[in-house]
Amino acid sequence: MTDLTAQLEACYSGAVYDVLRDLGHANCVLPRTILAVDPDTSVCGRVFTIRGRPDDTVDAHQSLLAWTELLTVVPKDHVAICQPQDDVRALMGELSAEALQSRGVRGYIVDGGSRDNAFIRKLGFPVFARFRTPRDIVAAWVPEAYGEPITIGQVRIATGDWVVADIDGIVVIPAALADETVTKVETVMRQENLVRKAILDGASPQEAYLRHGKF
Repeated sequence: MTDLTAQLEACYSGAVYDVLRDLGHANCVLPRTILAVDPDTSVCGRVFTIRGRPDDTVDAHQSLLAWTELLTVVPKDHVAICQPQDDVRALMGELSAEALQSRGVRGYIVDGGSRDNAFIRKLGFPVFARFRTPRDIVAAWVPEAYGEPITIGQVRIATGDWVVADIDGIVVIPAALADETVTKVETVMRQENLVRKAILDGASPQEAYLRHGKF
């Protein structure tokens, strides 16, 4: 785990968004329909991107060979983010989640479906997906690129960017802004603590805001 990952673990998506907005990079939030399979899970870390596509010419064996290769390619200590270009199939399941977890992958985010969600919740592996379905990728879908830029919603994501995903949503931090963002988020959270203390000590919300410049 890098030092930046450890710092991000203390952050939350709302504060990260606020900082990126103030830095002029408000287009950083993935679509609100991509949610945690288990709302109690969160994940942060360096991004590794995956892109794939439906393919009705691939046979079951070929599709599973390609899928198991995908599970092997994702680097340890990264969060995989997948653009499957698919609105039908599950792009994550229990065995796959367990395989990624066992290899030290931090989590998986997909602009598509997931299945075996009860098992994934028991496993505790962070998975964020747009919908649930029992339908899988066998003889129907293949990966086509690893580590190349992808787009989810209006957000461009590159391998080496950073991500914070929690119950509120998913924020992508461009690699070039990562150090500055984390430093500023830590400052924001300290300011929020001062605002909170001021209110609990009897200050009005407006007084606390004017005193500390944050709310």
